[in-house]
Amino acid sequence: MSDNNSRVILNISSEGIAQLTLNRPEVHNAFDDDVIEQLITQLESVANNDDVRALVLRSNGKNFSAGADLAWMKRMAKNSHQENLEDAGRLAKLMELLNDLNKPTIGLVQGAAYGGAVGLAACCDIVIASEEAQFCLSEVKIGLIPAVISPYVVRAIGERQSRRYFMTAEAFSATTAQNFGLVHEVVASPELFDDACARITRTLSKNSPQGMRAAKELIFAVSHKVIEQTVIQDTANRIADIRVSSEGQEGLSAFLEKRKPNWIQE
Repeated sequence: MSDNNSRVILNISSEGIAQLTLNRPEVHNAFDDDVIEQLITQLESVANNDDVRALVLRSNGKNFSAGADLAWMKRMAKNSHQENLEDAGRLAKLMELLNDLNKPTIGLVQGAAYGGAVGLAACCDIVIASEEAQFCLSEVKIGLIPAVISPYVVRAIGERQSRRYFMTAEAFSATTAQNFGLVHEVVASPELFDDACARITRTLSKNSPQGMRAAKELIFAVSHKVIEQTVIQDTANRIADIRVSSEGQEGLSAFLEKRKPNWIQE
């Protein structure tokens, strides 16, 4: 749990839903090296907490995030190539941790989601955006590129759309983001986030934590792979492994016995 005055706030409900909140509304939730380190620390703690069933990433204020903090960018521009490499490595670590987190992740996006904030959204398993949300890969406007977020963004919106929006830096709407595959659901206003999020977390809470973790790993294992014998054998191994696991056995037994499995907390 975090102090509510922190730049990054972590709260975990009694139902095991972790809320990770960017809390810099005065600068549109822009992030710098300190915010990145706090996010890394909190994500690592969530990953290691068996009581957490799902993570919700959100922001306080009108905007999800304006991306990189201008003061931080100004400071980094004066640093050496090696210092910039190390700094970029920490942002890359953040994206990797969020993308690979061993729990389901839900991103709630309102207002502006610019630059690296698009990367944060792309790394979430499920994204809900409000109608007025605007996404923008704005880096080329200041002579930069969306480098460390690119693997996740290209996977989320595809190469074809990336070829346009990486180079034009045009803003695109929540509806367009949904059409691209970056956003799963659009709601009328941020005031509806909690209801939409609760509906999804209730659904997630009925599922095997181990099963969801293994399902996420499965997606990464087969995505963009040629369907050949190695992939086929790997998928067979995965289902065999989970069938004989404790939760696999419990789930099958509960289904056959017409009862709720023991991971449903009711």
